[in-house]
Amino acid sequence: MQNWVTSIMEEFGYIGVFLMMALENIFPPIPSEIILPFGGFLTTTNDLAVLGVIIAATVGSVLGAIILFGIGLLLDVEQLEKIIDRFGHILRIKKTDVKRADAWFDKYGYWTVFICRMIPLVRSLISIPAGMSNMNFFKFVILTITGTLIWNTILILIGMQLGESWTDILSFMELYSTFVYIAIGIGIVIIIYIFMKRRRQQ
Repeated sequence: MQNWVTSIMEEFGYIGVFLMMALENIFPPIPSEIILPFGGFLTTTNDLAVLGVIIAATVGSVLGAIILFGIGLLLDVEQLEKIIDRFGHILRIKKTDVKRADAWFDKYGYWTVFICRMIPLVRSLISIPAGMSNMNFFKFVILTITGTLIWNTILILIGMQLGESWTDILSFMELYSTFVYIAIGIGIVIIIYIFMKRRRQQ
């Protein structure tokens, strides 16, 4: 996949960066950890400007996030409640569980969207619950742009500084991603444990 991503970017320049980042948001297995440092490296070998790469990457990321936000709108809380009415007894989920989760996102979701833009995998998927909770679209876009701009700028500048050694960052990003995935896994286990414990108490 790395060769495919880099060849697209080399051939199409800013448009390639834009397309890859839009796809990365919609299809997380395409890693921004490759796209962004390589984009920075390209600024040292051709006429691409750092600012241009940052803008192209950020616009692509925001477009992908908006598409996932729209999907979340289609899967709003009301839709989930209809699913729970039908399958809740199998999934052992009640409408109150969904309402609690929705209330939590309404309270903390804005900062969650911002912070998660700098966390692998989650940075893409966070747009769906944002849409499901009917988060204010303007605030969603602003926080997405801000968080994404920080993430993109850092990795692009690192790629520019490393030059031909831009792949050196991949091992560090792999370690960072592994740590994040472990943390997410532990978090999910804790949430499931708390949920099951509350179910038993009820």
